[in-house]
Amino acid sequence: MENVQQMENEEITAVVADRDRLIVRTSIIGIITNVFLAAFKAAIGLLSHSIAVVLDAVNNLSDALSSLITIIGTKLSAKLPDKKHPLGYGRIEYLTALVVAAIVLYAGATSLVESVKKIIHPETADYSIVSLVIIAVAVVVKLLLGRYVKAQGKKANSAALEASGADASFDAVLSASVLLSAIIFLLFGVSLEAWVGVVISCFIIKSGIEMITETLDDILGKRADAELTGKIRSSVLEEDEVRGVYDIIVNNYGPNKNTCSLHIELPDVMTVDQVDVLTRRIQARVYKATGVIVTGVGVYAYNTKDDEAAAIRNRVMNLVLSHDWALQLHGFHADTAAKTLRFDVVMSFDITPEEGLATLYSEVQSAFPDYTIHIVPDVDAAD
Repeated sequence: MENVQQMENEEITAVVADRDRLIVRTSIIGIITNVFLAAFKAAIGLLSHSIAVVLDAVNNLSDALSSLITIIGTKLSAKLPDKKHPLGYGRIEYLTALVVAAIVLYAGATSLVESVKKIIHPETADYSIVSLVIIAVAVVVKLLLGRYVKAQGKKANSAALEASGADASFDAVLSASVLLSAIIFLLFGVSLEAWVGVVISCFIIKSGIEMITETLDDILGKRADAELTGKIRSSVLEEDEVRGVYDIIVNNYGPNKNTCSLHIELPDVMTVDQVDVLTRRIQARVYKATGVIVTGVGVYAYNTKDDEAAAIRNRVMNLVLSHDWALQLHGFHADTAAKTLRFDVVMSFDITPEEGLATLYSEVQSAFPDYTIHIVPDVDAAD
């Protein structure tokens, strides 16, 4: 068992190291590209007195800074677990993502202020053919960079990289709008660049707000991915003894760093030794299929030798599931000799657990007045 655990730890370490190298390499490419683009655009913007081009350059600099912070966050989050933080430092990536979002938001707000100033006090732009060619090249470069970074982000399962890739692709569209406003000015003498600057600023602010919202969801904890919980459930159900899998709770401690707990329904004739062997197999099976570490396996027993218990189960299930807010009943067990019923009910967020329990206790107790009833309310935490 120790050898298996050691192999799993070595595998985890190797995967994390490869992921970190991929993120750092991609971020460095982004930094170099954005710095060069910012330098060229800033020079063009200052020489041509174009606020739109200058703001586009500022946007490139903020992208470069975001990539630098992504590298720092990746390195810090890779620190090994210790006594103070036994589950590691993976969530630092989410904190650095908040810093990146704040930078983007600040850049957007500053750009908006400067654009409005240019609307109030306009300056005539002076574009050259060379400047237009450089802006056009920047559009192509940003499109290619966006596709590359987004692809690498998906490969590394890095939300920060995926966001940077999408942002780069969007920047290409904004740069194209700057180019279009310059062409319109040259052809018709109509200056739209300050207004284009306002549009660019608003989109940058919108991007920053969305980044903050998404990152806060990761920090607060959000509903587990349906595909992931589906894989966990199907992996566990491959064990012949398991009749059902319930209450899957996934805890995230950073990208690709998930633990989970779950309940399984087993025959009431299994021994503790048999259950112990089974749960260890389940832990290994789930990790191999999903990379998720199962930290706890709870057990529900189902009746195997009592026909009356099966009939009671059907009656209780019909009573409970007649309510729209009662999503699932599981873990049912009836002891007809001791006159006890116990089961769990998954309730939607349309009703409070207290209200749901009061209703269910009243109805089930009325149907089975001789029984002692125990109902556990479960949260609708996974699909």
